[in-house]
Amino acid sequence: MKDHLVKATAEGVRIYAAVTTDLVNEAIRRHDCYPVAAAALGRTMTGALLLAANLKNKEALTVTFDGHGPLGKVTADATPEGFVRGYVGEPHVNLPLNKLGKIDVGGGVGTNGMVTVTRFTGLKNPITGSVEISDGEIADDLTKYLYVSEQTPSSVGLGVLVDPDFHCIGAGGFILQPLPDVSDEVLARLEKNIQSIHSVSHMVERGLDAKGIIGEVLQGFDVEYLTTTGLAFRCQCSKGRISDVLLGLNLADLKSLVDDGHAEVVCHFCNEKYRFSGEELEAIYHVAEKQRKGKAE
Repeated sequence: MKDHLVKATAEGVRIYAAVTTDLVNEAIRRHDCYPVAAAALGRTMTGALLLAANLKNKEALTVTFDGHGPLGKVTADATPEGFVRGYVGEPHVNLPLNKLGKIDVGGGVGTNGMVTVTRFTGLKNPITGSVEISDGEIADDLTKYLYVSEQTPSSVGLGVLVDPDFHCIGAGGFILQPLPDVSDEVLARLEKNIQSIHSVSHMVERGLDAKGIIGEVLQGFDVEYLTTTGLAFRCQCSKGRISDVLLGLNLADLKSLVDDGHAEVVCHFCNEKYRFSGEELEAIYHVAEKQRKGKAE
């Protein structure tokens, strides 16, 4: 089953659900994540994709958890086209299971900080909102963010199931939001359903796709399925973009790289390594030098 996201509506509510097992495994591979990091990053990337599904094409958003826990910052970028990338500050964190016998994502993320969502909508300045982290488990914090920062009551469910070999065997999530005209009777049925469903990761492990997740959450509802979008881990980095970053360095730092005769730049988001030879660095240095002289004149 390929990763995908489905949008649907039913009786005064809307729901987005996603299966993200493959892209979480790609993140685990790229960043060599231990289970705590895999679960935190996987949930954050899935949550970012679900939030981004409500954006227009060519827009994007960034979700960052900075709870000052041992994982450091957990960050994900996502687009409504279904692309996501992400990284965790310290991927090699080992923690004992929490009191429920589950991966201690909250202990890894920490609760002494903020979750921040930045939307890039094409305007001059991006739109940023943030709230204090409550439990660091990602889903509850995104629920709180939507309610406090965006005044949107929501229910967020996220899950990442990791086996002893550090392989993700089920990942996904959903965002359920009542529309303004929803009835109290519908809200009561929804609350009962949400209290009785299994975790999203176990739904995916059982073989449910995004429509299946929606069917579980909205059991007994008349559901109208709308669109399906493919999902993938994809980074926008390239050697050309890294070259542009190097061009922005001051000339003294660039000259130091030239004198070293080589350089390796690693992308935080995807861990891709870009190597530059002495000749390439010298060419970049000369371009930067010309740019500085042109501005001076």
